[in-house]
Amino acid sequence: MPERILQVATDMSAQANEKITEIKAVTRATRTLALNALIEAARAGDVGRGFGVVANEVKDISQRVTVITEELEKMFLDLAFDLERTAQTARGDRFADLARYAVELMDRNLYERSCDVRWWATDAAVVDACEKGKDVTVAERASERLGVILDSYTVYLDLWVADCDGNVIANGRPDQYRLKGVNIADQNWFQDALRCGDGGQYAVADVTRNRQLGDAATPVYATAVRKGGAVNGNVIGVMGVFFDWENQAPMIVKSLNFNDEERGRTRVMLVDAHNRILAASDDQGVLSEKFDLKINDPAIGSYLLDDKSLVAYALTPGYETYQGLGWRGVIVQAPKPSS
Repeated sequence: MPERILQVATDMSAQANEKITEIKAVTRATRTLALNALIEAARAGDVGRGFGVVANEVKDISQRVTVITEELEKMFLDLAFDLERTAQTARGDRFADLARYAVELMDRNLYERSCDVRWWATDAAVVDACEKGKDVTVAERASERLGVILDSYTVYLDLWVADCDGNVIANGRPDQYRLKGVNIADQNWFQDALRCGDGGQYAVADVTRNRQLGDAATPVYATAVRKGGAVNGNVIGVMGVFFDWENQAPMIVKSLNFNDEERGRTRVMLVDAHNRILAASDDQGVLSEKFDLKINDPAIGSYLLDDKSLVAYALTPGYETYQGLGWRGVIVQAPKPSS
């Protein structure tokens, strides 16, 4: 609907300008005729006096039409401007809401990841692996259990369990990702997970490429594994889950309901707190570029670029206990080509 209003405003302005130009041309011609008539009346003397009176009236009417035309022109310009501004505001609001929907949809997805890691950290096989980390059989059993989980939860690249020193004990895809002897003690998410105060807390790392996972892009959700799986048990290890970002995120930014014509000139993105592009519907610039986002209202807003492209954005509202990472949904739509 905003696009339709905008088109109507543009068409109305164009048609009004066309008709007003025609009226101006007619009034100019009328004034010229009236002036010529006055000249001829003056030459005719007394005989042309009556004709001169009529010519003066025509000239006055032409001047009045000119004034009315100028008033109409201003009125149409103001009306078209108001309609265009109203339509642009409505369009900006619509796209900002869509941007918010995109980032909220992703955060609802990631909220579940924060729940998964806290749940699976209490799994008996995971707890046993941390309590008896040097027992190869126990570690293999934990890997098998993690593999079973991965078979049902296809949104993950891998699941890891490490001891308190950062040595990886088990992972769900040992044939694909060989982590024997790998130490992750220097990774921030591991250190943050060790500091979790109880089983209800978790740590999260923003999207980055992971060398151990074939350089795949992934955010990490982690929490401490506790003795006996108890909420307040002593920390005996860490569990981390690795979200399959490169396969899951594009589905979010490509899922918005645009028609074929709109989709061709619309780019949907997720950007992090530093405007780094995390996902894009055109697959361009992901994790390698920043988007030059001009933020007025930090929460939500829209604006036009010099080429009349619309930019709309919205900050994540978070979901349930997941506050998000300061990401924004961003939509850029180029203007519709003139026919």
